[in-house]
Amino acid sequence: MESFTSFFNSQSASSRNRWSYDSLKNFRQISPFVQTHLKKVYLSLCCALIASAAGAYLHILWNIGGLLTTLGCVGSIVWLMATPLYEEQKRIALLMAAALFKGASIGPLIELVIDFDPSIVLGAFVGCAVAFGCFSAAAMVARRREYLYLGGLLSSGLSILFWLHFASSIFGGSMALFKFEVYFGLLVFVGYIIFDTQDIIEKAHLGDLDYVKHALTLFTDFIAVFVRILIIMLKNASEKEEKKKKRRN
Repeated sequence: MESFTSFFNSQSASSRNRWSYDSLKNFRQISPFVQTHLKKVYLSLCCALIASAAGAYLHILWNIGGLLTTLGCVGSIVWLMATPLYEEQKRIALLMAAALFKGASIGPLIELVIDFDPSIVLGAFVGCAVAFGCFSAAAMVARRREYLYLGGLLSSGLSILFWLHFASSIFGGSMALFKFEVYFGLLVFVGYIIFDTQDIIEKAHLGDLDYVKHALTLFTDFIAVFVRILIIMLKNASEKEEKKKKRRN
């Protein structure tokens, strides 16, 4: 028992040392040119999120979201990956197109939530943005390569999600399985925020300065987390509404 106590005491002590105020200010491990690269990545990410919001708005206006926009998003991503790095403006345009199509694809979900309670969308976005910022900052101030080991675990989690979704689509799923997929998926993609941030920093140190591709990676993480937070908040709000109706009756 004493050995377990000493172990956790040493872990908490090292955690306190790691997350001291000085460590939060210490970005010296990130070289200046990598910091410049990260600025481009996050600026491109913000532009992609704006394009995605525009796509969702276009769906609300003209009901364009569906299979075609999903295929358009996939096609834009494939085209982007096949485009040479020196065609920078074309790759940025393809990133914006992919984000626009993605926003239109999740437009039906956003429209459903707006019809129920518009404040849920804003709450989900703020919560997602705060979580994304916190976990990205944690990955930046941590030691280099500290969280890269998560790649294998997260890939396994993503594989589990895929097979669960595949099985439920064929054999039918229960509400308990659906909740597990949503919450477990949220955990997996929050982990991907940390992993991808450190992976981008490490690749930049090694000379990979493709900020468009890196912005696309973080955009995918952001949207995955946002959609799951949106579903969770909608489910909780609908359950509360049902309870209120039962009490009135």
